Amino acid sequence: MTQQTVARRTGRRTQQERSSTTTHQLLAAARKLFARDGYTPTSLDAICEAAEVTKGAFYHHFKNKEQLFRAVYEREQHDLSSAIAQKYSHYNDPWEALFQGMREFLVGSMEPSTQRITLIDAPGALGWEAMREIRADCRRMMLYGLSQALGKGRFPRNEVESLASMVYGAQCEAAMAMAHADDPDGLLDATLNQFRYLFDSIRRMPSTVTA
Repeated sequence: MTQQTVARRTGRRTQQERSSTTTHQLLAAARKLFARDGYTPTSLDAICEAAEVTKGAFYHHFKNKEQLFRAVYEREQHDLSSAIAQKYSHYNDPWEALFQGMREFLVGSMEPSTQRITLIDAPGALGWEAMREIRADCRRMMLYGLSQALGKGRFPRNEVESLASMVYGAQCEAAMAMAHADDPDGLLDATLNQFRYLFDSIRRMPSTVTA
């Protein structure tokens, strides 16, 4: 008889279930405080109090506040990537799907809590290298979307990858600019127009693959 079976019959939670609950409480409390107060002002004491766990329980799950922030950041990126993938799947035209997925990224990044965590505090708390590593899935989605839109066999792989890096970089920089803009909504509209022009231009590029 497994530990899970015994736990179900006795009504007790397993160690794994208790650990999962504690992790969830810490992540939920940390996200709320990081989004409201910022990374630096938020103390471990405040996080533990909000999560209703002891500091000993915290250190059982996370090495320090930075590691906890990374876990919160990873969850934000996962949620954002899922929203982009869902939006992308709604469109049959690959160029429109690519544009709408990019739009979802920018709009999602403007949500105040997400913006505070992923764009304002993450560079200082994690550093660009860690951020780039965590955002790898989002970049792969850009590469996939652009590859689908350009069509198979029209361009060498290295050209598609280079273009995807440039477009993805522009997308991330645009999100960062909106996070510090006086008129973020106006900048969003202008950015979307520019990306529309950019995608229309890329769409008309002649194939560079010779027969």
